[in-house]
Parts: sequence; C-alpha cells; structure tokens
Amino acid sequence: MKSKKYSALIKRALKEDIKKGDLTSQSIFKPEDNCTAVLIAKQDGIIAGLKVFKKTFTLLDNKIKVKLCFKDGHSCKNKDVIAEISGSVISVLGAERVALNLLQRMSGIATFTQQFVKLCENRCQVLDTRKTAPNLRVLDKWAVTLGGGLNHRTGLYDMALIKENHIKAAGGITQAVNKVLAYDQHRHKIEVEVTNLEELKEALTCDIDRIMLDNMDNTTIRKAVAITAGKIDLEASGNVSLTTIKDISKTGVDYISIGALTHSVKAMDYSLLIR
Repeated sequence: MKSKKYSALIKRALKEDIKKGDLTSQSIFKPEDNCTAVLIAKQDGIIAGLKVFKKTFTLLDNKIKVKLCFKDGHSCKNKDVIAEISGSVISVLGAERVALNLLQRMSGIATFTQQFVKLCENRCQVLDTRKTAPNLRVLDKWAVTLGGGLNHRTGLYDMALIKENHIKAAGGITQAVNKVLAYDQHRHKIEVEVTNLEELKEALTCDIDRIMLDNMDNTTIRKAVAITAGKIDLEASGNVSLTTIKDISKTGVDYISIGALTHSVKAMDYSLLIR
C-alpha cells in the first residue's frame, strides 16, 4: 500500500500525542543527543504494519534511520528483533508510542485473522466487516489481508449491502433490490442479508451478486447451500468464533465474515528498547 494512503492518519496521531512537545524528553535530552533502539517481539505472531511503523518515525524526523529485519505478513517468534532505529533521542521517543500502537493493533488483527484462516483449511474465504476503529479502517483492513483474509466492502460507497432494516423500510427484499438497481447507474455489487430460507428463496429471484446468511445454524446453512446449488456466492455471518468457524466452513459456504477480526482484536506485544 502506498504511504500517501496512511501518512495523513499518522500525522494526526502524532499531533494528538505530542502537540506542543514531549515535555519529559525535551526536559532531559538535548536536540543533538542520539540513540539506537531495537524493536523486539514479545510473542509469536504475524507482523503487520512495519511500513506504518517506519513511516511514523520518518514523518516526525526525516533524519531517523529505521532498519527493518522482517517484512509485513511474515511470522515472528518471541524475542525476535524486528527492527533497529537510530537518531535523535527526542524524536525516537516522540514517535515511539504512536508507532507501537499502530504496529501492535495491525499485528494483532493479522495474527487473529490467520487463526481463522487456518481453521477453514481452504474450504472458504474469511472476510472482514466495517466494524473497524474510526479513522483506522485503511490499516485495519490492510492487516486482515496480511493475515490471509479478504476485505469485504471498504465502506458504504463501494458495494450495496441490503440488510434487515433496509428490507423492512423498503417493504421487502425485491423492492429494496429494485430500488438499488434503479438508483445505481454504475451497477456496484449487491449483497442481500437473509435470516431464513424463505427470504433466501426470494433473494435468489433478484439480480444480485451475493447472499449473506445471517445468524443461521449450520443445519440451515447446509440447506441454504443445497437450495442455492452454486447459483450465487453465499456468505455466513453472525457470532463466528474460533470454536465455531471450522464447522461453519464445512457447510459449503463461499465466505465467512467476522466482525471480531477488527472490533475485538488483542494488540500484539512488542517492546522498543534503547540500547
């Protein structure tokens, strides 16, 4: 991903943290005081966000040097040295927390995503959702792909997802779909959420691209797969966990979407230590 897509995000984060200056570091160190620091993994996992980590330091101070010892998407072990940073002590410590926050969140998402992907054993593909941290969506979704998952729609603008509230307000699935088709001259992809097999049968009569099976049990999902008979892609969604995804993946659906990938992530543990 090109840095211009996330540079503004980093600048806002640095401004939020530093504002008028780092009171602690600027009190203790002089501008000419330099240091070398190392980034160390404190657990096994998938690294995601190293480019963002590096960019955070260089945006604050373009004289800082960051040497990356791994690449995004690679696995690491506890105690691995992931990167080396050298430059002004004030600058290194000024960028440290923002750089770590972004790296830890992205790596946590990638590591969590890979756990789900492995349990699917190539039977279907794992999707994220729009349940991302505000203003961090570009990084959250990037991290999902580094963990082996796929991105669902990026936002409300690039795909029509007709959900329960749309259907109720429009008067039905067919009515909602027809209104989208009439409005959208560019014919973006359309997905319809269904909660039972009768709704599924109605959705199958519409000109759409995918059907989401919302909170269905595995027996019902298998029936939906049989009824659909490969005519359209099916996505299972709702309360998916590491304990349930393997059985869901065996039902025959094409996709499983998981909000927890980005809304319930546990940050991966790293430390940045001055030598």
